[in-house]
Amino acid sequence: MEIILIQDVNKLGQKDDIVIVKDGYGRNFLIPKGYAVAASTSAKKMHAENLRQRAHKEAKIKADAQVIATKLDGVKLVVGAKTSTSGKIFGSVNTIQIAESLKEKGFDIDRKSITLPEDQIKEIGNYKAVIKLHREVKVEIDFEIVAE
Repeated sequence: MEIILIQDVNKLGQKDDIVIVKDGYGRNFLIPKGYAVAASTSAKKMHAENLRQRAHKEAKIKADAQVIATKLDGVKLVVGAKTSTSGKIFGSVNTIQIAESLKEKGFDIDRKSITLPEDQIKEIGNYKAVIKLHREVKVEIDFEIVAE
């Protein structure tokens, strides 16, 4: 089944992408939830016209994302966490804490656009996170986990 995504869907595609999914996933999940519409010929024509009109706006958004990426390029974050004497973290460090550290530095980044290298960070040390600012603009930042 061919669908047009109305909004970003994790591990499937970005807004306005035309993707092929299994029929049940499209009909029973994506379309009823409002994440996508069926890609009929008329829907594809409307989609192409909308993309053409939005092209110059998209270029400005990408340029803004590039500016933020250059500012983020040299940023190193320090995230505090409660730890045991052996260096293990009570709980784990997640994207919310990274987003809060970025906000303290003056960057308002949504936590959903931050990807950590591992599922859960449970030890003190240096790590890297990938921030997806735009479909084509990604930046990697370093962060260090320290004991509070």
